[in-house]
Amino acid sequence: MASPPPPSRTARILLHSAAAAIMISGYHNLTKLPINAFISTQYGGHLQYLTIQGLFVTCAATLISLLIDLFPSVNGEYYFSSRSFWLFALKPLKRILLIIAMPLSITISSIYWPLLLLATQLILQNGSGEPSSSPHAPQPLLRIPLPMDLSLHAVPALTLLVDFLLFEKKYTRKEIRYGGTGISVVYTIFYAWWVERCAGFNGGRFPYPFLTDNPFEIRLAIYVGAGMLAFSSFWLINRVHT
Repeated sequence: MASPPPPSRTARILLHSAAAAIMISGYHNLTKLPINAFISTQYGGHLQYLTIQGLFVTCAATLISLLIDLFPSVNGEYYFSSRSFWLFALKPLKRILLIIAMPLSITISSIYWPLLLLATQLILQNGSGEPSSSPHAPQPLLRIPLPMDLSLHAVPALTLLVDFLLFEKKYTRKEIRYGGTGISVVYTIFYAWWVERCAGFNGGRFPYPFLTDNPFEIRLAIYVGAGMLAFSSFWLINRVHT
């Protein structure tokens, strides 16, 4: 009879399987809400939202982590034979995805929740997609149920934080200097270009009202600020990792 997995491995399996199920369920249920009809009519669809991009990358990292949990190595070789050599690529692939997903998800949560609590009109769209400052903007704002909200805007960041701090080794200074900085810069430029392109096709409407309500110069400052937040949060979390 095979021996049961060690407690740490059991904890990893529970974390990754539960988190993946919650995030996938949250996105699936999102497509069933009335808000989906509004999103589907826009260029870029759900992928114009940084939240959904972060969710997808986090799901990929979490599912890869689950595969690593289920097929652990023994004396440096996986249970499967050399025919499954691709399994050796899972660990470095997860590390690459983690350096993208963790600062991205933390940035999303850090921006979303304060605005949701303190300036809701800046983060939630109205039904017409008009600027939130418009006198013609209808009420109420488009909201999603709290359990779904948590699965999209809290679970990704919390999952990656727990996974990294408890089960992963910290990144080296070289990985932080080149990998962390490079990815933050590239992703910031990519998303700024992508969301501006989407707005161009959507009549100047951005996925987030705080972008729609501001001119390009302010939006540019927001993009730069978000990129700096992503890198600094990643650097700080890696620094406190023991």
